[in-house]
Amino acid sequence: MSAAKPINLSAAEKALGVELFKNRKASQALHEAVTAYRAARRAGTHSTKTKGTVDLSGAKPWNQKGTGRARAGYKSSPVWRGGGVAFGPHPRSYRKDIPKTVLRTALRRAISDLATQGKLHTGAKPTLKAPKTKELIAWLKDAGLPLSVLLILSKPENILLKAAGNLREVDVRPAREVNAEDLLRRRQVWVSEEAWKELGTRLHAKSKEESAS
Repeated sequence: MSAAKPINLSAAEKALGVELFKNRKASQALHEAVTAYRAARRAGTHSTKTKGTVDLSGAKPWNQKGTGRARAGYKSSPVWRGGGVAFGPHPRSYRKDIPKTVLRTALRRAISDLATQGKLHTGAKPTLKAPKTKELIAWLKDAGLPLSVLLILSKPENILLKAAGNLREVDVRPAREVNAEDLLRRRQVWVSEEAWKELGTRLHAKSKEESAS
């Protein structure tokens, strides 16, 4: 079992067939993409009752005049304890629409950062005899990888997915699904030798809008 091979910026460019960023260019695209991915995971199920939905009477609590107290219209008013909530949160979607070009640029930016920081590695696909966590841990140790790592494969591997199920900070993603946030979530990123081509194809792809422009 061979150790994971570090990949620098020039080696990553060669493996992907794509020019990467050598400065801070496109940092804004990375920020927008990560914000959008995190927003999409928000449940948005928070809810408060308004004055019209609380289970209270709509009658006036006392007469308009003659009591010496301030005027009050109804018991469900937001100014009273147990009344409705004014301008409170209600169920909504936090999903943000991000152009595919921005998401692709963010992926390039994330790969550039990992390669520059020495957090990007490659090697042969792990061959586990059984979907057992201890076998995956042994492979990670032999490869010199920490227990906080993203493993990118050319296609889904059920054995590897099951083996990583009990490891909280070990993620396994196919190259066609991995995104910029996935790349930044763990301490190290390992890409199988077969997955580079798939990643490069994604970075080369153009949307219909780009082709038409």
